[in-house]
Amino acid sequence: MRYWNGSAWTPHLAAKVNPPKPPFPTLPLVVAVGALIVLTASLVLSKVVLDLLVGQEWPIAVYVVISASIGYVPSLAFGWWASRRWGRASLRSDSGLLFRRSDAGWGPVTWLSCIAVQVAIAALVFSFEVPFTGNTEGIGDLSDDRGYVITILVTAVIAAPFVEEIVFRGLMLRGLLSRMGAVPAIGIQGVLFGVAHIDPVRGQGNLGLAMILSGVGLVLGASAYLFRRLGPTIVSHMITNTVAMSVTLLM
Repeated sequence: MRYWNGSAWTPHLAAKVNPPKPPFPTLPLVVAVGALIVLTASLVLSKVVLDLLVGQEWPIAVYVVISASIGYVPSLAFGWWASRRWGRASLRSDSGLLFRRSDAGWGPVTWLSCIAVQVAIAALVFSFEVPFTGNTEGIGDLSDDRGYVITILVTAVIAAPFVEEIVFRGLMLRGLLSRMGAVPAIGIQGVLFGVAHIDPVRGQGNLGLAMILSGVGLVLGASAYLFRRLGPTIVSHMITNTVAMSVTLLM
């Protein structure tokens, strides 16, 4: 509603219309599948190699470099290649690896949401006596082996949050969104996040662990979708792993 006052139109009476939100960036589905395969294979190989080398009295830095290189560099390399093959030739943009100062607040909020979901699912797991084995069990027994423990800490608290968020909430979520709606895409990547943490050594205990971590994956996926960046999810992931490792090593 505007009118001419004799000298100019009255902009302060003009109806203000918010521009439509641009569609969520997507990638081909093959990127999501490839990212999952590469990460799973590299993490399994990293664990096997680290178990073979743990008896060697090498400097801690050597263990860290070997573990991080085998476990996470392949995923970053795949993301870099996929970005140039199917994206905008920028892994940072194609995965949503962006940060804002507000993420220092939204990260803990996302983490608290993850805790709430974990508690709710854990209550169901224990109520229905679903087999459960934590993915940090046994680490405390290795507290005398500084090389192994510090390697686990560096990879879990620093490397894992960055790479796993790029893979699951970045490449995978965007790949799934190219073929389906937000709800199923967030759900699938969340379940795959839980399944990716399965370790044959834990046997049936993987079932309860996968259920709980799938819930965490759902929350992180929803956060990445709503904020359209990985800043809050990376901060949340770091807090989650830091708390888990601290409790395990101090008990």
